[in-house]
Amino acid sequence: MTSQRIGIFDSGVGGLTVLRELYRQLPSESILYFGDTARLPYGNRRMSEILTFVREILTWMQQQSVKMVIMACNTSSALALETVRSEFNFPILGVILPGARAAVSQGRRIGVIATPATAASNAYRRAIHEIDPTVQVWQVGCPAFVPLIEQNRIHTPDTYQVAREYLAQLLEQQIDTLVYGCTHYPHLAPVLKSILPRTVRTVDPAVYVVRAMAQELDLLGLKNTSPPQPTRFCVSGDPHHFAQLSVQWLGCTPIVEQVWLPAVSLGPAKIESLERE
Repeated sequence: MTSQRIGIFDSGVGGLTVLRELYRQLPSESILYFGDTARLPYGNRRMSEILTFVREILTWMQQQSVKMVIMACNTSSALALETVRSEFNFPILGVILPGARAAVSQGRRIGVIATPATAASNAYRRAIHEIDPTVQVWQVGCPAFVPLIEQNRIHTPDTYQVAREYLAQLLEQQIDTLVYGCTHYPHLAPVLKSILPRTVRTVDPAVYVVRAMAQELDLLGLKNTSPPQPTRFCVSGDPHHFAQLSVQWLGCTPIVEQVWLPAVSLGPAKIESLERE
């Protein structure tokens, strides 16, 4: 099993921030990356939809014989992780608890920017308060960020304006730490850091979930001892768009496959019909 791939999935390019950390911290591992680009963004979806999507993706990854999975999507981690962990025969790691631990180690007044679904779930607040109930936490849902990143509009005036509006609510509370509560958001780091005071530290949960994975691989004796295979990139939507968008963060144009999962071919209207039934 040591030579089998590690699976990473996200709604789009956000999980590339976790992929980069895997390359940095665990360069000998082989990786399978899946972006559910046909159904992004996840941040405005219902819990039932997210759970369906996650089960489909994990079932497909199981068919690809992965040895472990990082749920590189805060929305999925918040709404589905605890439910699906017991349904599959490989370890599944989420990004919220590692991010919460890192935030508590750095600050006492913590701001979290996240998708609306993640913010509404209070997953970060709960995780932080389980570690230290005296820490203060403020969360802001940022619905515009993922579409702006997926449309490659990071450095536009509109993005800077939207970022200022979201961060204003947290800066009013004099936060000392900001958590990127969506794996897409580190792509906005230059924008966000240009607005934040220098005294505010940032936490990228991708760094810490990969650190947790490294410990898990050691514990289970699953670290790869063979030369790694090239990363396999798969998406549910347009592979060409994903490849072109990824170049700026990967430094090369990846070869991307299109994978058809059951609900993608059914379409949103059919999914809603089945849910009502």
